[in-house]
Amino acid sequence: MPEQLRSVDEHRAVVARLLSPTPTALVPLADALGAALGEDLLSPLDLPPFDNSAMDGYAVRAADLVTAGPEQPVRLPVTADIPAGRSDIPELEPGTAHRIMTGAPLPPGADSVVPVELTDAGTAEVTFTAPATVAAHIRTRGDDVHQGDRVLRHGDSLSPSRLGLAAAVGQAELRVHRRPRVLILSTGSELREPGAELLPGQIYESNSVMLAAAVREAGCEAEVLRFVPDDVDRLHAALAEHLTDKDLLLTSGGISAGAYEVVKDALTGPDVEFAKVAMQPGMPQGCGHYRGVPVVTLPGNPVSALVSFEVFVRPALRACAGHRTTRRPSLLAALTEPVTSRPGRRQFLRGMYSPGTATVTPVGGHGSHLLGKLAAANCLFTVPEETTALHLGEQVELFLLP
Repeated sequence: MPEQLRSVDEHRAVVARLLSPTPTALVPLADALGAALGEDLLSPLDLPPFDNSAMDGYAVRAADLVTAGPEQPVRLPVTADIPAGRSDIPELEPGTAHRIMTGAPLPPGADSVVPVELTDAGTAEVTFTAPATVAAHIRTRGDDVHQGDRVLRHGDSLSPSRLGLAAAVGQAELRVHRRPRVLILSTGSELREPGAELLPGQIYESNSVMLAAAVREAGCEAEVLRFVPDDVDRLHAALAEHLTDKDLLLTSGGISAGAYEVVKDALTGPDVEFAKVAMQPGMPQGCGHYRGVPVVTLPGNPVSALVSFEVFVRPALRACAGHRTTRRPSLLAALTEPVTSRPGRRQFLRGMYSPGTATVTPVGGHGSHLLGKLAAANCLFTVPEETTALHLGEQVELFLLP
Protein backbone atom coordinates (compact mmCIF):
# COMPACT_ATOMS: atom_id res chain seq x y z
CA MET A 1 0.00 0.00 0.00
CA PRO A 2 1.32 3.47 -0.83
CA GLU A 3 2.24 5.54 2.21
CA GLN A 4 -0.43 8.05 3.23
CA LEU A 5 0.96 11.54 3.66
CA ARG A 6 -0.76 14.52 5.25
CA SER A 7 -1.01 17.57 2.98
CA VAL A 8 0.78 20.81 3.81
CA ASP A 9 -2.52 22.64 4.21
CA GLU A 10 -3.94 19.95 6.51
CA HIS A 11 -0.91 20.05 8.79
CA ARG A 12 -0.90 23.85 8.81
CA ALA A 13 -4.51 23.77 10.02
CA VAL A 14 -3.70 21.21 12.73
CA VAL A 15 -0.85 23.36 14.06
CA ALA A 16 -3.00 26.49 13.91
CA ARG A 17 -5.64 24.90 16.14
CA LEU A 18 -3.10 24.30 18.91
CA LEU A 19 -2.77 27.96 19.86
CA SER A 20 -5.27 30.59 20.99
CA PRO A 21 -4.76 34.38 21.09
CA THR A 22 -2.88 35.59 24.13
CA PRO A 23 -4.56 37.94 26.64
CA THR A 24 -4.26 41.72 26.29
CA ALA A 25 -2.83 44.40 28.56
CA LEU A 26 -2.10 48.12 28.45
CA VAL A 27 1.54 48.90 27.64
CA PRO A 28 3.43 52.16 26.99
CA LEU A 29 3.93 53.05 23.35
CA ALA A 30 7.68 52.50 23.74
CA ASP A 31 7.04 48.82 24.53
CA ALA A 32 4.45 48.17 21.84
CA LEU A 33 6.56 47.98 18.66
CA GLY A 34 5.73 44.81 16.74
CA ALA A 35 2.87 43.81 19.04
CA ALA A 36 -0.71 43.30 17.84
CA LEU A 37 -3.33 45.83 18.87
CA GLY A 38 -5.87 44.27 21.22
CA GLU A 39 -8.82 46.56 20.39
CA ASP A 40 -9.90 49.16 17.85
CA LEU A 41 -8.51 52.65 18.44
CA LEU A 42 -10.94 55.51 17.84
CA SER A 43 -9.48 58.99 17.59
CA PRO A 44 -10.62 61.33 20.40
CA LEU A 45 -9.76 64.38 18.31
CA ASP A 46 -9.38 65.80 14.84
CA LEU A 47 -5.97 65.57 13.23
CA PRO A 48 -4.73 68.22 12.67
CA PRO A 49 -6.63 69.55 15.71
CA PHE A 50 -6.70 73.09 14.26
CA ASP A 51 -6.06 74.90 10.99
CA ASN A 52 -2.32 75.48 10.72
CA SER A 53 0.37 76.66 8.36
CA ALA A 54 2.12 74.18 6.09
CA MET A 55 4.98 76.61 5.44
CA ASP A 56 7.14 79.24 7.05
CA GLY A 57 5.74 82.47 5.65
CA TYR A 58 2.99 85.01 6.13
CA ALA A 59 -0.68 84.56 6.97
CA VAL A 60 -2.73 86.95 4.84
CA ARG A 61 -6.16 87.70 3.49
CA ALA A 62 -6.05 86.80 -0.21
CA ALA A 63 -8.27 89.76 -1.02
CA ASP A 64 -5.47 92.10 0.10
CA LEU A 65 -3.09 90.75 -2.57
CA VAL A 66 -5.36 90.67 -5.62
CA THR A 67 -3.38 93.44 -7.38
CA ALA A 68 0.08 92.27 -6.36
CA GLY A 69 2.61 91.77 -9.17
CA PRO A 70 6.25 92.37 -10.06
CA GLU A 71 5.47 95.83 -11.40
CA GLN A 72 2.98 96.65 -8.64
CA PRO A 73 4.14 95.04 -5.37
CA VAL A 74 1.88 95.15 -2.33
CA ARG A 75 3.41 96.05 1.03
CA LEU A 76 1.66 95.06 4.27
CA PRO A 77 2.65 95.76 7.87
CA VAL A 78 3.63 92.68 9.89
CA THR A 79 1.50 92.98 13.03
CA ALA A 80 2.27 89.69 14.82
CA ASP A 81 4.62 86.72 14.96
CA ILE A 82 3.02 83.29 15.32
CA PRO A 83 5.52 80.53 16.13
CA ALA A 84 4.46 76.92 16.47
CA GLY A 85 2.97 76.35 19.90
CA ARG A 86 1.59 79.86 20.43
CA SER A 87 -1.91 79.64 21.89
CA ASP A 88 -2.99 83.32 22.11
CA ILE A 89 -3.51 83.93 18.41
CA PRO A 90 -4.48 87.52 17.50
CA GLU A 91 -6.99 88.06 14.69
CA LEU A 92 -5.58 89.12 11.35
CA GLU A 93 -6.95 92.55 10.51
CA PRO A 94 -7.58 93.53 6.87
CA GLY A 95 -4.55 95.08 5.23
CA THR A 96 -2.02 93.37 7.51
CA ALA A 97 0.06 90.21 7.59
CA HIS A 98 1.20 87.91 10.38
CA ARG A 99 4.56 86.19 10.14
CA ILE A 100 3.83 82.48 10.74
CA MET A 101 5.90 79.33 11.18
CA THR A 102 5.17 75.79 9.97
CA GLY A 103 2.64 74.07 12.24
CA ALA A 104 1.51 77.30 13.92
CA PRO A 105 -2.25 77.92 14.25
CA LEU A 106 -3.77 79.98 11.46
CA PRO A 107 -5.01 83.30 12.86
CA PRO A 108 -8.73 84.13 12.59
CA GLY A 109 -9.34 86.21 9.50
CA ALA A 110 -6.52 84.67 7.44
CA ASP A 111 -7.39 82.50 4.44
CA SER A 112 -3.96 81.95 2.84
CA VAL A 113 -0.29 81.51 3.65
CA VAL A 114 2.43 82.92 1.40
CA PRO A 115 5.79 81.12 1.70
CA VAL A 116 8.62 83.34 2.89
CA GLU A 117 10.57 82.50 -0.29
CA LEU A 118 7.97 84.41 -2.33
CA THR A 119 8.44 87.62 -0.31
CA ASP A 120 11.25 89.92 0.75
CA ALA A 121 11.13 88.25 4.23
CA GLY A 122 10.45 91.55 5.97
CA THR A 123 9.80 91.64 9.72
CA ALA A 124 8.17 95.05 10.17
CA GLU A 125 6.74 95.27 6.66
CA VAL A 126 6.62 92.57 3.98
CA THR A 127 6.46 92.90 0.20
CA PHE A 128 4.41 90.61 -2.05
CA THR A 129 4.86 90.45 -5.84
CA ALA A 130 2.13 87.93 -6.70
CA PRO A 131 -1.50 87.32 -5.69
CA ALA A 132 -2.28 84.79 -2.96
CA THR A 133 -4.55 81.79 -3.48
CA VAL A 134 -7.32 81.10 -0.99
CA ALA A 135 -6.50 78.04 1.19
CA ALA A 136 -2.93 77.82 -0.14
CA HIS A 137 -0.41 76.20 2.24
CA ILE A 138 -3.00 75.62 4.96
CA ARG A 139 -3.54 72.30 6.72
CA THR A 140 -7.19 72.29 7.67
CA ARG A 141 -8.58 70.83 10.86
CA GLY A 142 -9.48 67.16 10.42
CA ASP A 143 -7.79 66.96 7.04
CA ASP A 144 -6.08 63.69 8.10
CA VAL A 145 -8.32 62.21 10.82
CA HIS A 146 -11.77 63.12 12.14
CA GLN A 147 -12.77 62.73 15.75
CA GLY A 148 -14.36 59.28 16.17
CA ASP A 149 -12.57 57.74 13.18
CA ARG A 150 -11.22 54.22 13.66
CA VAL A 151 -7.55 54.92 13.11
CA LEU A 152 -6.19 51.47 14.07
CA ARG A 153 -7.90 48.08 13.96
CA HIS A 154 -7.84 45.20 16.39
CA GLY A 155 -5.07 42.92 15.17
CA ASP A 156 -2.99 45.62 13.48
CA SER A 157 0.74 45.02 13.80
CA LEU A 158 2.14 48.09 15.52
CA SER A 159 4.72 49.58 13.18
CA PRO A 160 6.61 52.85 13.77
CA SER A 161 4.06 54.81 11.72
CA ARG A 162 1.12 53.29 13.60
CA LEU A 163 2.73 54.07 16.94
CA GLY A 164 3.33 57.60 15.71
CA LEU A 165 -0.35 57.90 14.81
CA ALA A 166 -1.38 56.62 18.25
CA ALA A 167 0.80 59.27 19.87
CA ALA A 168 -0.55 61.96 17.54
CA VAL A 169 -4.10 61.27 18.72
CA GLY A 170 -3.00 61.48 22.34
CA GLN A 171 -2.50 57.85 23.40
CA ALA A 172 0.28 57.20 25.93
CA GLU A 173 -0.60 53.49 26.17
CA LEU A 174 -2.18 50.90 23.92
CA ARG A 175 -3.94 47.64 24.71
CA VAL A 176 -1.95 44.91 22.97
CA HIS A 177 -1.79 41.14 22.97
CA ARG A 178 0.94 39.67 25.13
CA ARG A 179 3.80 38.30 23.09
CA PRO A 180 3.69 34.47 23.02
CA ARG A 181 6.44 32.77 25.02
CA VAL A 182 8.20 29.91 23.22
CA LEU A 183 10.55 27.33 24.72
CA ILE A 184 12.95 26.02 22.06
CA LEU A 185 14.57 22.61 22.53
CA SER A 186 17.31 21.40 20.21
CA THR A 187 18.32 17.79 20.83
CA GLY A 188 21.31 15.72 19.82
CA SER A 189 24.24 14.33 21.77
CA GLU A 190 26.49 15.18 18.83
CA LEU A 191 25.85 18.92 19.22
CA ARG A 192 28.37 21.37 20.67
CA GLU A 193 28.17 25.07 21.43
CA PRO A 194 29.64 27.34 18.74
CA GLY A 195 33.19 28.25 19.73
CA ALA A 196 33.89 24.98 21.54
CA GLU A 197 36.39 22.45 20.23
CA LEU A 198 34.82 19.77 18.06
CA LEU A 199 35.67 16.10 18.51
CA PRO A 200 35.27 13.61 15.65
CA GLY A 201 31.56 13.08 14.91
CA GLN A 202 30.44 16.31 16.56
CA ILE A 203 28.89 19.41 14.96
CA TYR A 204 28.07 22.89 16.14
CA GLU A 205 24.49 23.44 17.28
CA SER A 206 22.73 25.98 15.04
CA ASN A 207 19.01 25.18 15.10
CA SER A 208 18.26 26.81 18.44
CA VAL A 209 20.01 30.03 17.42
CA MET A 210 18.16 30.05 14.11
CA LEU A 211 14.74 29.17 15.54
CA ALA A 212 15.05 31.62 18.44
CA ALA A 213 15.81 34.37 15.94
CA ALA A 214 12.83 33.31 13.83
CA VAL A 215 10.56 33.32 16.90
CA ARG A 216 11.69 36.82 17.85
CA GLU A 217 11.35 38.05 14.27
CA ALA A 218 7.76 36.83 14.42
CA GLY A 219 7.21 39.13 17.41
CA CYS A 220 7.40 36.52 20.18
CA GLU A 221 9.65 35.78 23.15
CA ALA A 222 12.12 32.89 22.95
CA GLU A 223 13.84 30.84 25.65
CA VAL A 224 16.38 28.27 24.51
CA LEU A 225 17.02 24.89 26.16
CA ARG A 226 20.20 23.48 24.65
CA PHE A 227 22.36 20.38 24.86
CA VAL A 228 19.85 18.02 26.44
CA PRO A 229 21.33 14.52 25.94
CA ASP A 230 19.52 11.88 23.92
CA ASP A 231 17.99 10.40 27.04
CA VAL A 232 14.21 10.30 27.60
CA ASP A 233 14.29 10.71 31.38
CA ARG A 234 16.71 13.62 31.26
CA LEU A 235 14.66 15.27 28.53
CA HIS A 236 11.49 15.05 30.68
CA ALA A 237 13.36 16.48 33.66
CA ALA A 238 14.81 19.37 31.66
CA LEU A 239 11.44 20.29 30.17
CA ALA A 240 9.70 20.19 33.54
CA GLU A 241 11.95 22.99 34.79
CA HIS A 242 11.27 25.34 31.89
CA LEU A 243 7.68 24.84 30.71
CA THR A 244 6.02 27.13 33.26
CA ASP A 245 4.18 30.07 31.62
CA LYS A 246 5.12 28.96 28.07
CA ASP A 247 2.63 29.17 25.21
CA LEU A 248 4.51 26.75 22.93
CA LEU A 249 7.20 24.10 23.14
CA LEU A 250 9.15 24.00 19.88
CA THR A 251 11.62 21.17 19.29
CA SER A 252 13.96 20.31 16.43
CA GLY A 253 15.37 16.88 15.75
CA GLY A 254 14.69 13.47 17.20
CA ILE A 255 11.45 12.67 15.33
CA SER A 256 12.51 10.56 12.34
CA ALA A 257 12.14 6.80 11.90
CA GLY A 258 15.61 5.75 13.09
CA ALA A 259 16.96 4.74 16.50
CA TYR A 260 17.77 7.32 19.19
CA GLU A 261 14.85 9.58 18.21
CA VAL A 262 14.58 10.99 21.73
CA VAL A 263 11.82 13.55 21.14
CA LYS A 264 9.61 10.97 19.49
CA ASP A 265 10.34 8.43 22.22
CA ALA A 266 9.59 10.94 24.98
CA LEU A 267 6.45 12.54 23.51
CA THR A 268 4.74 9.60 21.83
CA GLY A 269 1.33 9.17 23.43
CA PRO A 270 -2.33 10.12 23.06
CA ASP A 271 -1.65 13.87 23.20
CA VAL A 272 1.06 14.11 20.52
CA GLU A 273 0.82 12.82 16.97
CA PHE A 274 3.66 12.32 14.52
CA ALA A 275 2.94 12.51 10.82
CA LYS A 276 4.64 12.61 7.47
CA VAL A 277 3.72 15.66 5.43
CA ALA A 278 3.78 15.75 1.65
CA MET A 279 6.53 18.34 1.42
CA GLN A 280 10.25 18.62 0.81
CA PRO A 281 12.17 19.54 2.87
CA GLY A 282 10.42 18.82 6.17
CA MET A 283 8.45 15.60 5.74
CA PRO A 284 8.62 14.34 9.39
CA GLN A 285 6.47 16.52 11.66
CA GLY A 286 4.74 16.26 15.02
CA CYS A 287 2.37 18.32 17.15
CA GLY A 288 -0.02 18.13 20.07
CA HIS A 289 0.23 18.88 23.79
CA TYR A 290 2.91 18.03 26.34
CA ARG A 291 1.90 18.48 29.98
CA GLY A 292 -0.85 20.80 28.80
CA VAL A 293 1.46 22.99 26.69
CA PRO A 294 1.11 23.05 22.89
CA VAL A 295 4.09 21.40 21.24
CA VAL A 296 5.35 21.39 17.65
CA THR A 297 8.22 19.08 16.75
CA LEU A 298 10.31 19.99 13.71
CA PRO A 299 12.88 17.95 11.78
CA GLY A 300 16.52 18.30 12.79
CA ASN A 301 18.08 19.24 9.46
CA PRO A 302 18.53 23.03 9.55
CA VAL A 303 16.81 23.82 6.26
CA SER A 304 13.93 21.48 7.09
CA ALA A 305 13.57 23.11 10.51
CA LEU A 306 13.44 26.69 9.21
CA VAL A 307 11.20 25.88 6.24
CA SER A 308 8.82 24.03 8.57
CA PHE A 309 8.84 26.97 10.97
CA GLU A 310 7.94 29.37 8.15
CA VAL A 311 5.19 27.15 6.75
CA PHE A 312 3.55 25.89 9.96
CA VAL A 313 4.76 27.62 13.12
CA ARG A 314 5.14 31.27 12.20
CA PRO A 315 1.52 31.69 11.02
CA ALA A 316 0.25 29.98 14.19
CA LEU A 317 2.43 32.18 16.42
CA ARG A 318 1.33 35.33 14.63
CA ALA A 319 -2.31 34.37 15.16
CA CYS A 320 -1.55 33.54 18.81
CA ALA A 321 0.01 37.00 19.18
CA GLY A 322 -3.23 38.55 17.92
CA HIS A 323 -2.07 39.65 14.48
CA ARG A 324 -4.68 39.82 11.73
CA THR A 325 -2.07 39.15 9.04
CA THR A 326 -0.32 35.88 9.82
CA ARG A 327 1.38 34.78 6.61
CA ARG A 328 4.11 36.50 4.67
CA PRO A 329 2.85 38.19 1.48
CA SER A 330 3.22 36.04 -1.61
CA LEU A 331 4.58 37.18 -4.96
CA LEU A 332 4.75 35.74 -8.46
CA ALA A 333 8.04 35.60 -10.34
CA ALA A 334 9.41 34.02 -13.50
CA LEU A 335 12.06 31.31 -13.22
CA THR A 336 15.45 32.14 -14.71
CA GLU A 337 16.24 28.43 -15.12
CA PRO A 338 14.26 25.18 -15.14
CA VAL A 339 13.70 23.08 -12.01
CA THR A 340 12.60 19.51 -11.39
CA SER A 341 10.55 18.19 -8.49
CA ARG A 342 9.56 14.86 -6.97
CA PRO A 343 5.87 14.10 -7.57
CA GLY A 344 3.55 13.99 -4.58
CA ARG A 345 5.54 16.50 -2.54
CA ARG A 346 5.15 20.27 -2.34
CA GLN A 347 8.67 21.57 -2.85
CA PHE A 348 9.94 24.65 -1.03
CA LEU A 349 13.04 25.73 -2.92
CA ARG A 350 15.54 28.43 -2.07
CA GLY A 351 15.74 31.32 -4.47
CA MET A 352 17.08 34.80 -5.13
CA TYR A 353 14.24 37.13 -6.09
CA SER A 354 15.04 40.16 -8.26
CA PRO A 355 12.26 42.75 -7.86
CA GLY A 356 13.43 44.83 -10.81
CA THR A 357 12.82 41.98 -13.26
CA ALA A 358 10.25 40.03 -11.19
CA THR A 359 12.37 36.90 -11.64
CA VAL A 360 13.66 34.24 -9.26
CA THR A 361 16.85 32.21 -9.58
CA PRO A 362 17.12 28.87 -7.72
CA VAL A 363 19.84 28.76 -5.07
CA GLY A 364 21.32 25.33 -4.36
CA GLY A 365 19.65 21.98 -4.77
CA HIS A 366 17.03 20.10 -2.78
CA GLY A 367 19.28 19.06 0.12
CA SER A 368 17.88 19.81 3.60
CA HIS A 369 21.40 20.21 5.02
CA LEU A 370 22.39 23.09 2.73
CA LEU A 371 22.17 25.89 5.28
CA GLY A 372 24.76 27.96 3.42
CA LYS A 373 22.49 27.99 0.37
CA LEU A 374 19.52 29.00 2.52
CA ALA A 375 21.52 31.88 3.99
CA ALA A 376 22.37 33.00 0.44
CA ALA A 377 18.69 33.03 -0.60
CA ASN A 378 16.18 35.81 -0.05
CA CYS A 379 13.01 33.80 -0.71
CA LEU A 380 11.38 30.40 -0.82
CA PHE A 381 9.39 29.46 -3.91
CA THR A 382 7.00 26.53 -4.21
CA VAL A 383 6.49 23.78 -6.73
CA PRO A 384 3.01 22.18 -6.48
CA GLU A 385 2.68 18.55 -5.40
CA GLU A 386 1.95 17.00 -8.79
CA THR A 387 4.33 19.17 -10.82
CA THR A 388 7.51 17.36 -11.79
CA ALA A 389 9.16 20.06 -13.90
CA LEU A 390 8.97 23.82 -14.43
CA HIS A 391 10.55 25.47 -17.44
CA LEU A 392 12.52 28.65 -17.96
CA GLY A 393 10.18 31.64 -17.67
CA GLU A 394 7.33 29.82 -15.90
CA GLN A 395 5.69 31.67 -13.01
CA VAL A 396 6.15 30.41 -9.46
CA GLU A 397 4.72 31.63 -6.16
CA LEU A 398 7.21 32.79 -3.54
CA PHE A 399 7.49 34.60 -0.23
CA LEU A 400 10.42 36.70 0.88
CA LEU A 401 12.59 35.70 3.82
CA PRO A 402 13.63 38.32 6.37
